[in-house]
Amino acid sequence: MADTTRQSTGIAGLDLALDGGFPPGSRIIISGSPLSGLELLAQQFWQAGERTGTYLMLDAVPLEGMTDARGMDAAALAGVMQGERIVVDSLSTLIAAWGIDAAVGFILEDTRALTEGGANIAYILYTGLHTPHEEARLMRAADIFITLRHQIHGNEFERTLAIEKLRDSDVPQRVIPYLIMAEGLELSTTSRVV
Repeated sequence: MADTTRQSTGIAGLDLALDGGFPPGSRIIISGSPLSGLELLAQQFWQAGERTGTYLMLDAVPLEGMTDARGMDAAALAGVMQGERIVVDSLSTLIAAWGIDAAVGFILEDTRALTEGGANIAYILYTGLHTPHEEARLMRAADIFITLRHQIHGNEFERTLAIEKLRDSDVPQRVIPYLIMAEGLELSTTSRVV
């Protein structure tokens, strides 16, 4: 039975894998290439349900309803974060601008009041841009770490989602196939054991 205190991810198949969604007060890192659909996953989370939230766009022109956070410092970013569903797009931009120490400090300290109040904050992290040491520090700072992978086999894409870290829970020992649709990601309700 799904935990009713959890917050829906906006994707039924991912909610199923997470036993109802994200636990309240989670720091979530969604990792993948720019073509993996991680922005779509973040947007589905931000738009799910009737709850309030903030989508901070740091490295592109924001879409309708998003907050233009380009060039903001840590205090300004934390000051505009509101609601129960917050997305930071992208953590990679913060690391490039501030360095890894300040980015980890932002995740753990500058947003602490929000997560202690039950808000879930999802950070987008682009793969291939960071050192293994930086990625390890980010994994340690996260409560939940999700990786989206895609491979090309002949003329077909194979896309899989892996939940690599899940605070206070067993990590599912499987990868979940997913599709990128016009309305966002769609996860399979079947999965492969790894």
